[in-house]
Amino acid sequence: MTHRWYWRKWLGERHGQPCRVVAVGTMNSALVEFADGFRVLTVRYAVRKVTP
Repeated sequence: MTHRWYWRKWLGERHGQPCRVVAVGTMNSALVEFADGFRVLTVRYAVRKVTP
């Protein structure tokens, strides 16, 4: 997993969970998938890249 869920206000129970960006669309949107298979369409500000 290359990213982490950053937002607490939306999907707060997933804050800090690893995820991956499946697709990036227009208007700064992204399809994000978590390890358990849950997918959400959100803006790219909601995820942060994991630093090694």
